[in-house]
Amino acid sequence: MTALNTIADSIAGYDQNDMPVDVVRDFLARMIEPIHGTETVDLWDALDRIVASDVISPINVPPHDNSAMDGFAFHGDSLRAGEPLRLACIATALAGHAWSGDVAADQCVRIMTGAVMPAGLDTVVPLELTRTTDDGLVEIPAGALRAGANRRRKGEDLEQGSVALARGELITPAALGLLASLGLARVDVKRRLRVAYFSTGDEILKPGEAPREGAVYDSNRFSLFGLLTRLGIQVVDLGSVKDEPEQLEALLRRATEDADAIITSGGVSGGDADHTKALMHRLGDVAFWRIAMRPGRPMAVGSLSRPRGDGRCVLFGLPGNPVAAMVTFLAFVRPALRQMMGCVRTEPPLLQATSTETLRKRPGRTEFQRGIVSRAADGTLQVCTTGNQGSGVLSSMAHANGLIVLPHASGTIQAGDSVEVMMFDGVM
Repeated sequence: MTALNTIADSIAGYDQNDMPVDVVRDFLARMIEPIHGTETVDLWDALDRIVASDVISPINVPPHDNSAMDGFAFHGDSLRAGEPLRLACIATALAGHAWSGDVAADQCVRIMTGAVMPAGLDTVVPLELTRTTDDGLVEIPAGALRAGANRRRKGEDLEQGSVALARGELITPAALGLLASLGLARVDVKRRLRVAYFSTGDEILKPGEAPREGAVYDSNRFSLFGLLTRLGIQVVDLGSVKDEPEQLEALLRRATEDADAIITSGGVSGGDADHTKALMHRLGDVAFWRIAMRPGRPMAVGSLSRPRGDGRCVLFGLPGNPVAAMVTFLAFVRPALRQMMGCVRTEPPLLQATSTETLRKRPGRTEFQRGIVSRAADGTLQVCTTGNQGSGVLSSMAHANGLIVLPHASGTIQAGDSVEVMMFDGVM
């Protein structure tokens, strides 16, 4: 892994006391390396895994020309402009039961969706476009369709020998079905990423403990558990630790034993009790940033040495405020972990929506405001905030369905202006 100071020297605008969001993303993209190791799994266990090597299609999909509709198959060159076509139906072709026989120019075959096209036939007229004449012929109205209509060609979806899924693709439900359509029962995937996480702070209470003055319940541990679980990785929950250097060091060393990455929440600001900084510096190569963003200004990133000396473990130190921890995870940690997983698509797409209210902001920082996206009367997307945007107002994250992303250089957004939104569906 490249030393942090080497990466910092290569990035224009690097200032650890005032880091623009784009610089943070650039830094992490240069720092993170994909994990090694693959395994072969059954399709039933492949959902949300990352393809380890190109999957080559062993067959043509579809394997034969077939009908895209229930209707009648016939010779397309029998069609005449401006004239109806009348054909005698001589047989029926069912899906899964290929029909063989000769079909003349004035004949057709009743065919079902997915059935193999009889030899020589290239066109299917949908059943609903036809009528049966008094003498039992199938009549196709003039101009109803063109030659070649409603035929799926052999290999139209995938040709034998082509790449069905490329290395680094996420196996989604659709990709899972695609692999099954090739007749594959197993697939090579990257091994699961292992991420350990814990919360820090004397003020932390576990759910179920009796309240006490000055203490708060540990929401970060559960929010991070949910965010990590949605990534399909191996989650190692190490609980919480007080602001005591010996306990913190023991937990960090324990985390480095088997994890690929460690996430902490709390202990990365400038407080007197924040021992995380000193320990991280002693245990590895760590940088502490003040990011030009809201919420989520303090963050630590780096790597810690493994006790066995076999490589290093990536570290992400998140702020302790609940919303700030989630926002910095979504903005930086999630894309970095997906890069570690070997995924080719690390950033979620942003949607465009119209703001229904004025969003006050000053230039010089990126803001992630909690928003609710809905559909306006004209069918376009609109978004409003959830109200109070304080970094400790976790209820606003629960009520929101996305983050309104206001860029570094922008100022106040007026009602009616277009904004970008990171939707929660698919990222948390």
